Amino acid sequence: MTEHVLTGTRGTVAVREWSCPRPRCLVLLVHGYGEHAGRYAELAGVLTGHGAAVFAPDHMGHGRSAGERVVIEDFEDVVTDVHAVARLARATHPDPGLPLIVIGHSMGGLVAARYAQRYGGTLAALVLSGPVIGDWELPGRLLALEEIPDVPVAPAALSRDPAVGAAYAADGLVWHGPMKRPTLEAFVRTLKAVADGGDLGPLPLLWLHGADDRLVPLPGSRTGVERLSGGTPTERIYPGARHEVFNETNRAEVFAEVTGFLDGVLAS
Repeated sequence: MTEHVLTGTRGTVAVREWSCPRPRCLVLLVHGYGEHAGRYAELAGVLTGHGAAVFAPDHMGHGRSAGERVVIEDFEDVVTDVHAVARLARATHPDPGLPLIVIGHSMGGLVAARYAQRYGGTLAALVLSGPVIGDWELPGRLLALEEIPDVPVAPAALSRDPAVGAAYAADGLVWHGPMKRPTLEAFVRTLKAVADGGDLGPLPLLWLHGADDRLVPLPGSRTGVERLSGGTPTERIYPGARHEVFNETNRAEVFAEVTGFLDGVLAS
């Protein structure tokens, strides 16, 4: 793994690169709220083993990137930063024929969806895991309160694997405090921007979701995914799985679904 530092829209952006000697595709991993790209090392290892060169930024205010913790005033800036990472990937692997795939989880699914709306012509496929799109009620509920409650994400909501929750709770790069009002307001605006931004036409889209996801409930995401895809996504809903399907007890099954989907994309 190699680390890069880019100049982003609002300060420095830390980027992890998991290399592959002769890649057959480039993958951008887009992490979720309050976490960082380092939590995706296992998925990145699966992808590099399958022929992908993987690049993953820490978003502004997250991980090792600059900014007040978990403050995102405009998700369009995050999308722009991800595009800078795409340029880094292209510069590192200048073969113009390499397909580019974006994989976004949770808040990263919102960013990835908006990225596909803005830069879809550069993409070969999109993968969304527990994406914050469609009808997500949490921001509106919290913004209606005079003070945002200091209630962090419950580690047990992430996965049925207790080791995942324990590692999350002990991770010093993870934000364990309350959500912040500017970020909640930005969520509301960007949910609307994605809803109004049109579908992605024929772009292949894989949607992964845990049936027992209580952080980003499945029905609300379904509304957004079907609107984004034009009603024809490839969907895989995992019974009993919680929010982080890449960290779930059946993650080998999830990884196989992703690599199989990518094989189909690359073959076409």
